Amino acid sequence: MLHTVLRRRANGESVEQLQPDLIIPTGKRKGRNPSVASVYRALAEHAKREAYPEAVEQAHADFAALQAASVVPEPRTGAGAPTTG
Repeated sequence: MLHTVLRRRANGESVEQLQPDLIIPTGKRKGRNPSVASVYRALAEHAKREAYPEAVEQAHADFAALQAASVVPEPRTGAGAPTTG
């Protein structure tokens, strides 16, 4: 969907003109048209990724490191647990 928006915007169409032709490919709203606001959000996210590619790469690397470590803290029990009351 984003590729279509970018291509048609480059040809001079506005988001409002091309929005009725777009179709959501997956998810709960599959087969329906996205709202104009959703199209603008997708464009903003794309612009952010294009502006800061190193930040996106770093975030992917950090996430991969977290997944590799898979360190999940255990719940505290006994004397170390905070009390409520």
